[in-house]
Amino acid sequence: MNLNIKKLNENAIIPTYAHETDAGFDLYAAEEVIIKPEKTRIIKTGLAIDVPKGYELQIRPRSGITTKTNLRVQLGTIDSGYKGEIGVIVDNISTYGEVMNEHHVKLSDSYFKNHSSPVYYIFKGDKIAQAVLSPVIQASFNVVDDLGESERGVNGYGSTGVSND
Repeated sequence: MNLNIKKLNENAIIPTYAHETDAGFDLYAAEEVIIKPEKTRIIKTGLAIDVPKGYELQIRPRSGITTKTNLRVQLGTIDSGYKGEIGVIVDNISTYGEVMNEHHVKLSDSYFKNHSSPVYYIFKGDKIAQAVLSPVIQASFNVVDDLGESERGVNGYGSTGVSND
């Protein structure tokens, strides 16, 4: 499927797939951003994407950022009606207590292999998230008095094996 993309500034990088079989394509930062502990920032990609009707663009974390840093990319949905700049919402879950051992590190730095940092610098061109194009199915809602029985029933929130012990 072809997607129409508009570069909104000269720093925008066209998304890429790292591997031929990947479901998600990489999104790149088009600006430099500092994310301090306990803060949330929106990182601009410099791109607007024409998502076809009947589809959504799901913004997802990259596994390396999640496992090697205290940054958390928030899931997001870009609907087909949205024609503005794609932004990536990122939380820094580091606490201010960690600032005493502060290291300033960019995402592409190999430092992340063995360390975490409370203050993060995102640089132009850093891979910041991935996106997946997915079909949309809209539901119609029927109000009923009974949902019927199932094996699980109303058991939830850890009922299949997670305990508080």
